[in-house]
Amino acid sequence: MKSLNWLGAAAALGCTALAAATPAAFPERGQTLRIVVPFAAGGGVDNAARLLGEQLRKQLGVAVVVENKAGASGTIGGKAVQTAAPDGTTLLFSAATHVLAKQVLTNAPYDPQTEFTPVARFGEAPLMVVVGPQAQQQKLVDVLAAARKQPEGWTAAIPAAGAPSHLATLLLAQQGGVKFTYVTYKGTQPALTDVGGGHVNLLVDSMISVLPLAKAGRVKPLAITSQKRSPLAPDVPTAQEAGVPGFAYASWYGVWAPKATPPERVAALNTAINSAVAELAKSGALAAMGIEPVAETPEQFRRFIAADVAQGTQLLKSAGFKPE
Repeated sequence: MKSLNWLGAAAALGCTALAAATPAAFPERGQTLRIVVPFAAGGGVDNAARLLGEQLRKQLGVAVVVENKAGASGTIGGKAVQTAAPDGTTLLFSAATHVLAKQVLTNAPYDPQTEFTPVARFGEAPLMVVVGPQAQQQKLVDVLAAARKQPEGWTAAIPAAGAPSHLATLLLAQQGGVKFTYVTYKGTQPALTDVGGGHVNLLVDSMISVLPLAKAGRVKPLAITSQKRSPLAPDVPTAQEAGVPGFAYASWYGVWAPKATPPERVAALNTAINSAVAELAKSGALAAMGIEPVAETPEQFRRFIAADVAQGTQLLKSAGFKPE
């Protein structure tokens, strides 16, 4: 009888231990997820964040609030998340620009690699190389040849320091063997306006941002930076097809939590976000924005960030870039 009682007690203890080891569902009903976007409403990052927020709301049955905190190259929104309670309910949705804050800002308010917890990479998107409609060159290989022949006459627009557009332009110059004169802007629209008007020769920027003007004939598309052509612009060749072997570069989006967020909550959020991304891809919502879905673990995302920062740092250094 004592043996049976002991067995029963052991079984009860085992069940208790198992229950303690099994993480509770997160987020729970009644909780609110707050997704901070460090850029203005209506842009590409904001639109992607709102797609994710709505899908998570449907999927998890919890309230999801998307909040825009723009300014200071994305660091105002970043700081709001970095200093939030590390409980998994406040998240940062940002673009690749986030991880290079230390490289492009003289007084960056944080180190993106050590003061945030990577949760999930959401997706990536190609960039597009465009010139003004008045440009004589019809192909990227011709533009590069002309720039090599007369480097002092070729300018490239940079919409934001450290952004994928900046790094892709530096990589194109490096692999194409050219030296552009760089003209910096505060955003894509003023850069596009000057390229369309012939004031600056070339721009490499988010395909989804550039495509409307390309379709309207206000800029001339020469190539996209992905490994394969985009269904949104099937007639535009890849940079590799256009004469730059091995060239590829993508913009990307990701989700971060504050440092010290419990690993089990990070894992739960990663699973939920990967599932949401799969549903958005299935529905065609991502394709409409030119975004390729990505599914990674937090550790895979962490390693991806480290490699991306290393490449970006090298490109900026080789171009003699000085932090602002």
